[in-house]
Amino acid sequence: MHPLDKFTFCPVCGSKAFEIHNVKSKQCRDCGFTYYANPSSATAAFILNDKDELLVVVRGKEPAKGTLDLPGGFVDMDETGEEGMIREIGEETGLAIGQVHYLFSIPNLYVYSGMTIHTLDMFYRASVDSRVTPVAADDAADLFWLPLEEVNPERFGLWSIRQGVIRFLAESLRK
Repeated sequence: MHPLDKFTFCPVCGSKAFEIHNVKSKQCRDCGFTYYANPSSATAAFILNDKDELLVVVRGKEPAKGTLDLPGGFVDMDETGEEGMIREIGEETGLAIGQVHYLFSIPNLYVYSGMTIHTLDMFYRASVDSRVTPVAADDAADLFWLPLEEVNPERFGLWSIRQGVIRFLAESLRK
């Protein structure tokens, strides 16, 4: 279901004359208000240690509960992508990462509460010492280090994360 299908009444004046304006917006015929359904910003981290191992988490919640994932989540209002990424890493792993490096982004559809949310998933890279001990928290049911050569993209349950892992591995092999 498209997110705009959930909005029947104008959120400004309450009119039922809230109609499709174009593929990404609805407009009220009575008050003129236009609402745009823009993508939500989300983050994912490729955290590598000095042994060339990738930190992966096991999803503790739907969608794709029980599958592999990367630490990450949605960016809060008034956060930069980097700030959101660092916060999410801390919440899910307990790691205090000082800096992340932007790599690339992938548009995605994320089904949540029966609604399809358009997201822009931003992928970052971070490095840590292999002596650090991350701890699964928040919506990560578990986490572990996986040697890069053992990473199988098919084990990652979310489409955009799987695509990101494929791209990351292909770019890592070229270097």
